[in-house]
Amino acid sequence: MNVGFACLSIGVYHNDYKTIRKDNLTDSKLIEIIKYNLESLSYIIDYNIKNNLKLFRISSDVIPFGSSPFNQLEWWIIFKDKFKELSRKIKDNQIRVSMHPGQYTVLNSPNEEVVDRSIEDLIYHAKVLDYLETKSTSKIILHIGGVYGDKQSAMKRFLNNYQRLPQNVKDRLIIENDDRSYNIADVLEISRSLNIPVVFDNLHHKINPPNVQKTDQEWINLCRLTFKEKDGTQKVHYSEQDPLKQPGAHSKTINPNTFLDYYHLLNRDDIDIMLEVKDKNVSAVKIKDCTNKNLKAKDLESSWAKYKYSILEYSPNTYFQIRELLKDKTNLDPLHFYNRIDNALNEPLLLNNQINAIDHVWGYFKTDLIEKENYLKKLDKLKKGSLSVKSMKKYLFNLAVKNNITYLLESYYFDLV
Repeated sequence: MNVGFACLSIGVYHNDYKTIRKDNLTDSKLIEIIKYNLESLSYIIDYNIKNNLKLFRISSDVIPFGSSPFNQLEWWIIFKDKFKELSRKIKDNQIRVSMHPGQYTVLNSPNEEVVDRSIEDLIYHAKVLDYLETKSTSKIILHIGGVYGDKQSAMKRFLNNYQRLPQNVKDRLIIENDDRSYNIADVLEISRSLNIPVVFDNLHHKINPPNVQKTDQEWINLCRLTFKEKDGTQKVHYSEQDPLKQPGAHSKTINPNTFLDYYHLLNRDDIDIMLEVKDKNVSAVKIKDCTNKNLKAKDLESSWAKYKYSILEYSPNTYFQIRELLKDKTNLDPLHFYNRIDNALNEPLLLNNQINAIDHVWGYFKTDLIEKENYLKKLDKLKKGSLSVKSMKKYLFNLAVKNNITYLLESYYFDLV
């Protein structure tokens, strides 16, 4: 089994994607931004290699206005060397990448202009994957679209408009159930007509189930039959509901206990599971560790190095408990380890604990007297309430960048809230 995450990552410096407004668009600015975005993608791929994560969804935003006439650049030629470099990393490390167009890519719209733009957008996504030299196992995931008052007609439009797609798009397209309009039974019906694979999304299914009563495992096994050899290993989406938000909103993190219940019910390892969750790679590493039958002490120690100052600011007691826990190299219990971490991150933040963590982080810097005085002034303001913890963390982050403190830049401390 492989688990993966989507688009961005926590604890990876220079992993964001820049955008630009069309009013400010110039070829030179586009080239600058595309170069930056491809570098970001490269850093994230490096992170996946280091952490043995074999499944990753590339952001649609990697090429701004990728499917729009506003972008007339032949970016795939301008950046062919960078695409070659990324391709080598992906292939050499057997990372399965995918893409997932956004809500405005609607193939079954009754508006012909929307359909035309959607086809162009799918062509763009396929072009990115083609120039990364990925196989047809690297998929483009698409929802069916809207109902528009007549589901059967809308489904028929999807079937008809699918035929207008170029073959390289068809080879990659894979369809998914959604949380409002098209349940898993609907999507399987369309799949039978088009002979294309289906991704089962557990949270969408929970919110929008069909009338036919089957277990998740039964639906997943039905979807398994839609995958041919050219499509690669079956792929599913897994997410959990944020209890404080509207139905369908993804949770801040994946609960390892809940995931393991799901995983054990599947009773199989020949499956790729894309996690859709707010903390992205943090949950992916957590789940990888909790399902790793050959877990080593160094794996948990590596994770702890990223979490430790976040835990210190939330719960000093847990910080010291986990340090003691990791001294035992023979009885590894990743579930216990991650449950302690998740519980700590749900404790209320107290300013004294945050200041304690800030002092520990400050200890990594070797600065002159002027910088030390600057730090002490900010610390005094923080204690008096005239400076926020967020601002203090931003100051420390910039110092970490300036001084190239990799240990801090690769931690979750600046991002995990």
